[in-house]
Amino acid sequence: MSYRQILYHIVFGTKHRKPTIPDEHCTELYRYIWGVVKNQNCRLYRVNGVADHIHILSDLHPSVSLADFVKAIKVGSSLWMKANGNFPAFEGWAVGYGAFTYSIKERDRIINYIKKQKEHHRKITYETEYKSLLDEHGVTYDERHLFT
Repeated sequence: MSYRQILYHIVFGTKHRKPTIPDEHCTELYRYIWGVVKNQNCRLYRVNGVADHIHILSDLHPSVSLADFVKAIKVGSSLWMKANGNFPAFEGWAVGYGAFTYSIKERDRIINYIKKQKEHHRKITYETEYKSLLDEHGVTYDERHLFT
């Protein structure tokens, strides 16, 4: 038998970073995403966000590639949000995403960070947060292509 523990902190925004996720309906979206994660044989530890982006902490099953996992979440939730009347301004998700690995020892810290997104974004913008995550993980990026 094979064993693994692969934790990913995934971050992606709405198209053009528009605030199209109403606070009063975000829980519905997070439940939908939980279902997508579960259908991919992965475990969701936490999902949360604000009007223009979301954070997901999930275990990634070895039979699922990261790209396919994120695609399933983004495509499924996008179709659901467009069909659901509670997200009328939602146009879609931005093209890219950030995915960062963490050890199991860091799980609770990341869960708490994701839990506090609304509080966190009273002080810091999505752009600043995202660049900080990229820098923290040593990811080289081109600012021209960050938020397309």
